[in-house]
Amino acid sequence: MLKTVRRFLIRFPRISSIAAFCLVMLNPAALSGADKEKRSLTLQECVDIALRNSSSVKKAENTFGLQGSDLLKSYGQFLPKVSVSAGYTPLSVTRTYSDPESGSVTTTRTRRVDLGLTTSLNLFNGFMDYASLQSAIKLRDASGLSLSRARQTIAYDVTQSYYRVLLDTELLKIARENLSSSNDQLRLTQRQYETGLKPVTDYYQQQAETANNELAVIRAENNLRASRLELQRRLRLDPAEEISVADIPKSTLTMLPLSVDRDSLVALGIANRKDLQSAVLSAKAAKWGVTGASAQRYPKLDLAFSLNTGGYPYYRASADVPPSSYAFPPLSDQLSDLLGYSLSLTMNWSIFDGFLTRYNVEQAKVNYLNQGLDAADLEHDIAIDIQLAVDNYSAAFTEIETAKQGLRAAEKAYETVKKKYDLGAASFVEANAAKAVLVSARSEYSQATYNLALQKNILDFATGTLSIE
Repeated sequence: MLKTVRRFLIRFPRISSIAAFCLVMLNPAALSGADKEKRSLTLQECVDIALRNSSSVKKAENTFGLQGSDLLKSYGQFLPKVSVSAGYTPLSVTRTYSDPESGSVTTTRTRRVDLGLTTSLNLFNGFMDYASLQSAIKLRDASGLSLSRARQTIAYDVTQSYYRVLLDTELLKIARENLSSSNDQLRLTQRQYETGLKPVTDYYQQQAETANNELAVIRAENNLRASRLELQRRLRLDPAEEISVADIPKSTLTMLPLSVDRDSLVALGIANRKDLQSAVLSAKAAKWGVTGASAQRYPKLDLAFSLNTGGYPYYRASADVPPSSYAFPPLSDQLSDLLGYSLSLTMNWSIFDGFLTRYNVEQAKVNYLNQGLDAADLEHDIAIDIQLAVDNYSAAFTEIETAKQGLRAAEKAYETVKKKYDLGAASFVEANAAKAVLVSARSEYSQATYNLALQKNILDFATGTLSIE
């Protein structure tokens, strides 16, 4: 809509003042003097925002915290268990025959207080506690490595989206410059047609070409809008908030190492990849799980100590006997005088449990073997991924050089054909074809430049050296 109005004002300058006044009245933003300012973000700011808002990182942090609690629990299995019990019976009524022959009944009403302290210590359980502790340590360390890899994954994903926004911004700039050139050419062709220097077909063809270029601008704007929304999706920002990304000079994108050693990068990736280290530790934890499952085959030895006491704060019977027979010392004296304790050593050995232990051991072994296979597969995949990343990274340099040569040739060709076309020595088809080649060459060069940065990001992610700072 606004583009149409601008073209209308250029063609009819006499009514520009009236139209401008109408636009101001219809557009309150123009009356206020400025459009809404966009939020500009650098790459590092985007990474920081994504790390704060990412649910995957928060889940990894929660898992890491849970593994810490599990490790504390495993340490606690080596400490004695202590429990305290207390009971209070506010009313207890019992009836007994005081004289069975006469049928007289004695009714007793009491209150009762009981206190108990019990502690137990496992002396031996087939090394189950030790195996659980070692497994918890390995899983805690593996969880921390998984958290680090999750952060790298977020940084990698955000960087890819960030460069995509920059590329779409560059392509939109090229499309707009091409449209501006087409509009200038359309005005020139119109004057040449009106003066008889060009046929009407050239004028109509230029109109069609300008319309196609407007369509290219619209598509480029849509692509840029979509890439920005994808970036906001990864940043977990409000989609209604308009953002822009800070530009990165192309010279910094191309100042990267020209060649890399594949074998050294594979070794570096296997040594640095946090997910591989996490998988190896998980396999070691699973191996300790086999030891823990085998502990059921051995006897368990426990040492227990208990301390208990009790007393009657109230005791009354209805039988005709001297009251002194039912008198009790004060409750505090009863609790101290009636204090009892016991020390016991128990052994429990399951001789036959219906092959349950055998099944648990086999299940733990299968889990350990599967974890080892997963770690081996991941190591193999890392080597493949790094080799592919190295090949693509090396090819990106070749693409840049080829695209640069093509751009220089396309610029010279377009300048030559345009001069001939302006003098009438070349047809519209030749001029349009040369221009299309130039636009394509500029787009290819921009894509090749950002592709190099993307491939470097992929290579760093594959080797586990991607920095999130």
